[in-house]
Amino acid sequence: MFKDRQDAARQLAQQLQAYRGKNAVVAALARGAVPMGCHLALALEAELFLVVVRKIGAPGNPELAIGAISNTRNPQTWINQQLIRLLGISDRYVEDEIARQRLELKRRSQLYGADRRNPSLENRTVILTDDGIATGATMRIALTAVKQQRPARCVLAVPLAARETVADLSGEVDDLICLQQPDPFIAVGAHFEHFSQVDDDEVIRLLTQFDQLACERSEKAAVPAHKTNLPD
Repeated sequence: MFKDRQDAARQLAQQLQAYRGKNAVVAALARGAVPMGCHLALALEAELFLVVVRKIGAPGNPELAIGAISNTRNPQTWINQQLIRLLGISDRYVEDEIARQRLELKRRSQLYGADRRNPSLENRTVILTDDGIATGATMRIALTAVKQQRPARCVLAVPLAARETVADLSGEVDDLICLQQPDPFIAVGAHFEHFSQVDDDEVIRLLTQFDQLACERSEKAAVPAHKTNLPD
């Protein structure tokens, strides 16, 4: 059991020390992974990138992903056609759900200032993180969005994931760090003592705090370790 997302981030940071101070970028899936992303970016002296993605849920079961969409510089859509056929979901439902989620993606991206704050990922080491992975639908679309920006190295770091999902994603990244692979896998939140929903206000508060701490870190780094005393 992890105490909360911050506890999971602290444990992940210990496993990611090789990337500390190496001009890395921590890419966090918004909203749930923002608490982890902020902690990891500060711990690794990295920049923070927000990956705004939305799950496309099945009728009557929004937690069951039949697809996912992203709102990065090159918007991506992934649809699980096999699952859609299995569940007998109509094309009209899928189209309407995609349109609804695109509106929500646009709202969140504007509210969080994702386009303004996100750094370039080209030729950078990108550490993609989330608070956990079940089916991997949103993570797959996030990986596609990140890879389109041509990073030099892509690292996937999560506190827990379903074992079969880890096996599926391991070939998609240069390095994969997963602290726990529960078997059977029930749900991400079942492995946290505290797993409250991360709302817009919390995201904005965390980003504001992160920007302040990152600015203070930069200012300290710019001050010489030893000042020379010049004569009057």
